[in-house]
Amino acid sequence: MSKRQIKKSDEGEAKDVSPKTMPTYDTLVSAIEKLVHDARSGLKAAMNTIMLQTYWQTGEYIVEYEQHGSDKAVYGDGLMRRLAHDLTLRLGRGFAHSNLHYMRKFYLISQKIQTSGFLTWSHYLEILRADDPLEIAFYQKECERSKWSVRELRRQMQSMLFHRIALSRDKEGVLALANEGNRVQKPEDILRDPYVLEFAGLPVAERLKEGRLHAALIEHLRDFLLELGRGFSFVASQYRIPLNTEHPCRVDLVFYNYLLKCFVLIDLKRGMIKHQDIGQMNMYLNYFKSEVGSKSDAEPVGIVLGANKDDLVVQFATQGISNRLFVSKYQLYLPDETQLREKLAALLDEASKRKTKRISPRKRR
Repeated sequence: MSKRQIKKSDEGEAKDVSPKTMPTYDTLVSAIEKLVHDARSGLKAAMNTIMLQTYWQTGEYIVEYEQHGSDKAVYGDGLMRRLAHDLTLRLGRGFAHSNLHYMRKFYLISQKIQTSGFLTWSHYLEILRADDPLEIAFYQKECERSKWSVRELRRQMQSMLFHRIALSRDKEGVLALANEGNRVQKPEDILRDPYVLEFAGLPVAERLKEGRLHAALIEHLRDFLLELGRGFSFVASQYRIPLNTEHPCRVDLVFYNYLLKCFVLIDLKRGMIKHQDIGQMNMYLNYFKSEVGSKSDAEPVGIVLGANKDDLVVQFATQGISNRLFVSKYQLYLPDETQLREKLAALLDEASKRKTKRISPRKRR
């Protein structure tokens, strides 16, 4: 019997259909179409792997020459410019000075080539713009895990995602980000402070109404989901809670996070977050726990998101609340890169000094 003949499952249904036994012309066309698509996808993945391996090895050759080459006159930047000129003459486009610089850096960040099948050279060109090895490692891991497009990766780097997450961790947590990406295991792992909403295109100087901010986030929902992080799916806007109160109760935005297996409620506030806003969110969470979530769901998470907050007010307003309730800020512009880098450097430096102080031997009397 031919290997291409129909194979039956235990229920007797056909799993594979050979061209000779296809019942209709449409089935024949679909089978050939799938065959070609699969071949093209495989070819594309193979070409991407070969390209990355070639660029990595090009970087290896450059570094080896720098270390052992005999022609001292062409070291440093002179080597890269001369090499770019000669390779472009022989091979055509793709070997400009800047590209060769990134190939060299590509080799240096990883002495062993590891290709995931997803990251392309275009992804690496964005990632390699970072200088910090921890930052580079984080974006490699997170991009692979979250399947970011090049545009999405660029936006996350411009919004300083690594630094915003890292500043809420201790030194070990920062190192874990570089080694593992942002693992979502508890509610705190999905939080950002601040949330950066520059994609909404709202003017910073204008005093926003909550309705306009809400409408802008719905209009740019895909970008907002990217900012929220992995595992989020949109559930509802202006979710009505049927309670007999003076004013209608509506949760601005409701999401479900399939990694935490829980609903995530977000309430938007245009100015300073007040203690009443926190109490209102606590009521929403109690309602969702009782009336909306199923037995298989974890407890819901609530985020009160405002333009500003007073940490002392937040501390006293959330004290004693057992629900998973958080308060965070948003900003309508990209964060200051220099300031965030300095803050993270100071955090890591302080952590290193504390560790050194703990392990240093006591002075003899």
